[in-house]
Amino acid sequence: MLMADCQLYLISPLDVVGDFPDRLDRALAAGEGLATAFQFRVKDVDQHEAARLAAPLQEICAARDVGFIVNDSVPLAKRLKADGVHLGQGDGDIREAREELGRDVQIGVTCHASRHLAMEAGEAGADYVAFGAFFPSETKASDHRPEVDVLEWWSGLFEIPCVAIGGITPDNCAPLVEAGADFLAVSNAVWGSDEVAAVKAFAEKLR
Repeated sequence: MLMADCQLYLISPLDVVGDFPDRLDRALAAGEGLATAFQFRVKDVDQHEAARLAAPLQEICAARDVGFIVNDSVPLAKRLKADGVHLGQGDGDIREAREELGRDVQIGVTCHASRHLAMEAGEAGADYVAFGAFFPSETKASDHRPEVDVLEWWSGLFEIPCVAIGGITPDNCAPLVEAGADFLAVSNAVWGSDEVAAVKAFAEKLR
Protein backbone atom coordinates (compact mmCIF):
# COMPACT_ATOMS: atom_id res chain seq x y z
CA MET A 1 0.00 0.00 0.00
CA LEU A 2 1.24 3.48 -0.83
CA MET A 3 1.86 6.12 1.80
CA ALA A 4 -1.37 7.90 2.74
CA ASP A 5 0.31 11.19 3.52
CA CYS A 6 1.51 12.07 0.01
CA GLN A 7 -0.59 14.95 -1.27
CA LEU A 8 -1.33 16.68 -4.55
CA TYR A 9 0.18 20.06 -5.40
CA LEU A 10 -1.81 21.39 -8.35
CA ILE A 11 -0.07 23.75 -10.77
CA SER A 12 -2.18 26.00 -12.96
CA PRO A 13 -2.05 25.95 -16.72
CA LEU A 14 -0.81 29.19 -18.27
CA ASP A 15 -4.35 30.01 -19.36
CA VAL A 16 -6.53 30.58 -16.29
CA VAL A 17 -9.35 32.56 -17.92
CA GLY A 18 -12.77 31.33 -19.07
CA ASP A 19 -14.10 28.45 -17.02
CA PHE A 20 -10.81 27.68 -15.26
CA PRO A 21 -11.98 28.95 -11.84
CA ASP A 22 -14.88 26.49 -12.03
CA ARG A 23 -12.50 23.70 -13.04
CA LEU A 24 -10.23 24.50 -10.11
CA ASP A 25 -13.13 24.41 -7.69
CA ARG A 26 -14.27 21.04 -9.05
CA ALA A 27 -10.75 19.60 -8.84
CA LEU A 28 -10.28 20.76 -5.25
CA ALA A 29 -13.69 19.42 -4.29
CA ALA A 30 -12.85 16.04 -5.81
CA GLY A 31 -9.51 16.01 -4.02
CA GLU A 32 -10.59 17.42 -0.67
CA GLY A 33 -7.90 16.59 1.87
CA LEU A 34 -5.64 15.34 -0.93
CA ALA A 35 -5.04 18.44 -3.06
CA THR A 36 -3.67 20.80 -0.43
CA ALA A 37 -1.66 23.30 -2.48
CA PHE A 38 -2.20 25.23 -5.70
CA GLN A 39 0.46 27.12 -7.62
CA PHE A 40 -0.58 30.13 -9.67
CA ARG A 41 1.67 30.12 -12.74
CA VAL A 42 1.09 32.61 -15.54
CA LYS A 43 3.62 34.13 -17.94
CA ASP A 44 4.00 37.34 -19.95
CA VAL A 45 1.44 39.41 -18.04
CA ASP A 46 2.12 42.42 -15.86
CA GLN A 47 1.56 42.33 -12.12
CA HIS A 48 -1.78 44.15 -12.29
CA GLU A 49 -3.19 41.62 -14.76
CA ALA A 50 -1.70 38.73 -12.82
CA ALA A 51 -3.37 40.00 -9.65
CA ARG A 52 -6.71 40.27 -11.47
CA LEU A 53 -6.41 36.70 -12.76
CA ALA A 54 -5.33 35.41 -9.37
CA ALA A 55 -8.18 36.93 -7.35
CA PRO A 56 -10.96 34.37 -8.04
CA LEU A 57 -8.52 31.46 -7.80
CA GLN A 58 -7.14 32.66 -4.49
CA GLU A 59 -10.68 33.00 -3.15
CA ILE A 60 -11.50 29.42 -4.17
CA CYS A 61 -8.34 28.11 -2.50
CA ALA A 62 -9.08 30.02 0.69
CA ALA A 63 -12.61 28.64 0.83
CA ARG A 64 -11.27 25.09 0.54
CA ASP A 65 -8.30 25.59 2.89
CA VAL A 66 -5.79 25.04 0.09
CA GLY A 67 -2.47 26.86 0.10
CA PHE A 68 -2.18 29.47 -2.66
CA ILE A 69 1.39 29.60 -3.98
CA VAL A 70 2.68 32.18 -6.47
CA ASN A 71 5.22 31.01 -9.02
CA ASP A 72 8.46 32.97 -9.48
CA SER A 73 7.41 36.40 -8.20
CA VAL A 74 8.08 37.59 -4.66
CA PRO A 75 6.50 41.01 -5.39
CA LEU A 76 3.29 39.38 -6.63
CA ALA A 77 3.20 37.01 -3.67
CA LYS A 78 3.55 39.99 -1.34
CA ARG A 79 0.89 41.98 -3.16
CA LEU A 80 -1.59 39.10 -2.99
CA LYS A 81 -0.64 38.15 0.57
CA ALA A 82 -0.27 34.66 -0.83
CA ASP A 83 0.38 31.63 1.34
CA GLY A 84 3.65 31.02 -0.43
CA VAL A 85 6.01 31.58 -3.31
CA HIS A 86 7.87 29.06 -5.45
CA LEU A 87 11.33 30.12 -6.63
CA GLY A 88 13.28 28.73 -9.54
CA GLN A 89 17.06 28.85 -9.42
CA GLY A 90 17.04 32.26 -11.10
CA ASP A 91 14.14 33.81 -9.20
CA GLY A 92 15.89 35.35 -6.25
CA ASP A 93 17.50 34.61 -2.91
CA ILE A 94 15.60 32.60 -0.31
CA ARG A 95 16.78 34.73 2.60
CA GLU A 96 15.78 37.94 0.84
CA ALA A 97 12.39 36.46 0.01
CA ARG A 98 11.94 35.48 3.65
CA GLU A 99 12.79 38.99 4.78
CA GLU A 100 10.34 40.43 2.25
CA LEU A 101 7.46 38.03 2.89
CA GLY A 102 7.76 37.11 6.55
CA ARG A 103 8.11 33.92 8.52
CA ASP A 104 4.60 32.57 7.90
CA VAL A 105 4.86 32.44 4.10
CA GLN A 106 5.91 29.14 2.57
CA ILE A 107 8.95 29.31 0.30
CA GLY A 108 9.64 26.45 -2.08
CA VAL A 109 12.62 26.04 -4.36
CA THR A 110 13.26 24.16 -7.59
CA CYS A 111 16.34 21.97 -7.13
CA HIS A 112 16.18 19.99 -10.40
CA ALA A 113 18.22 16.81 -9.86
CA SER A 114 20.74 18.35 -7.46
CA ARG A 115 21.22 17.17 -3.90
CA HIS A 116 23.61 20.07 -3.39
CA LEU A 117 21.04 22.69 -4.41
CA ALA A 118 18.45 21.04 -2.16
CA MET A 119 20.76 21.13 0.86
CA GLU A 120 21.61 24.76 0.14
CA ALA A 121 17.92 25.59 -0.07
CA GLY A 122 17.23 23.87 3.21
CA GLU A 123 20.06 25.70 4.92
CA ALA A 124 18.76 29.01 3.56
CA GLY A 125 15.34 28.39 5.09
CA ALA A 126 13.22 26.87 2.33
CA ASP A 127 10.00 25.25 3.50
CA TYR A 128 10.08 22.63 0.76
CA VAL A 129 12.34 21.53 -2.09
CA ALA A 130 11.19 20.33 -5.51
CA PHE A 131 12.97 17.71 -7.61
CA GLY A 132 12.25 17.06 -11.29
CA ALA A 133 11.38 16.59 -14.01
CA PHE A 134 11.03 12.88 -13.32
CA PHE A 135 9.23 12.26 -16.61
CA PRO A 136 8.88 14.18 -19.89
CA SER A 137 6.49 17.05 -19.26
CA GLU A 138 3.81 18.59 -21.46
CA THR A 139 3.86 21.70 -19.27
CA LYS A 140 7.50 22.73 -19.03
CA ALA A 141 10.59 21.44 -20.83
CA SER A 142 13.44 20.30 -18.61
CA ASP A 143 16.80 18.70 -19.25
CA HIS A 144 17.02 17.57 -15.62
CA ARG A 145 16.10 13.95 -14.93
CA PRO A 146 16.62 13.01 -11.29
CA GLU A 147 16.59 9.38 -10.25
CA VAL A 148 13.84 8.30 -7.89
CA ASP A 149 16.39 7.55 -5.17
CA VAL A 150 16.94 11.29 -4.64
CA LEU A 151 13.53 11.28 -2.92
CA GLU A 152 14.56 8.36 -0.70
CA TRP A 153 17.80 10.12 0.18
CA TRP A 154 16.08 13.41 1.02
CA SER A 155 13.19 12.00 3.01
CA GLY A 156 15.57 9.77 4.97
CA LEU A 157 17.78 12.65 6.08
CA PHE A 158 15.67 15.80 6.24
CA GLU A 159 12.34 16.85 7.70
CA ILE A 160 11.71 19.53 5.07
CA PRO A 161 9.07 18.20 2.65
CA CYS A 162 10.03 17.27 -0.90
CA VAL A 163 7.94 17.73 -4.02
CA ALA A 164 8.22 15.56 -7.11
CA ILE A 165 7.43 17.30 -10.39
CA GLY A 166 7.47 16.68 -14.11
CA GLY A 167 5.15 14.58 -16.26
CA ILE A 168 3.55 12.82 -13.29
CA THR A 169 0.34 10.89 -13.94
CA PRO A 170 -1.76 8.40 -11.98
CA ASP A 171 -0.10 5.64 -13.98
CA ASN A 172 3.52 6.54 -13.20
CA CYS A 173 3.35 8.12 -9.74
CA ALA A 174 3.65 5.00 -7.58
CA PRO A 175 7.49 4.80 -7.48
CA LEU A 176 7.69 8.49 -6.47
CA VAL A 177 5.26 8.01 -3.61
CA GLU A 178 6.98 4.85 -2.46
CA ALA A 179 10.33 6.67 -2.53
CA GLY A 180 9.04 9.29 -0.09
CA ALA A 181 7.65 12.23 -2.06
CA ASP A 182 5.53 14.37 0.24
CA PHE A 183 3.78 16.07 -2.68
CA LEU A 184 3.20 15.28 -6.33
CA ALA A 185 3.15 18.47 -8.40
CA VAL A 186 0.81 17.96 -11.33
CA SER A 187 -0.57 20.14 -14.10
CA ASN A 188 -1.32 18.63 -17.51
CA ALA A 189 -2.34 15.30 -15.98
CA VAL A 190 -5.25 17.15 -14.38
CA TRP A 191 -6.03 20.12 -16.64
CA GLY A 192 -5.37 18.27 -19.91
CA SER A 193 -8.47 16.12 -19.44
CA ASP A 194 -11.42 15.76 -17.08
CA GLU A 195 -10.06 17.31 -13.88
CA VAL A 196 -12.45 15.45 -11.56
CA ALA A 197 -11.68 12.06 -13.05
CA ALA A 198 -7.95 12.81 -12.97
CA VAL A 199 -7.94 13.85 -9.32
CA LYS A 200 -9.98 10.77 -8.40
CA ALA A 201 -7.49 8.59 -10.28
CA PHE A 202 -4.64 10.13 -8.26
CA ALA A 203 -6.66 9.60 -5.08
CA GLU A 204 -6.91 5.88 -5.80
CA LYS A 205 -3.12 5.67 -6.00
CA LEU A 206 -2.42 7.87 -2.98
CA ARG A 207 -4.99 6.45 -0.61
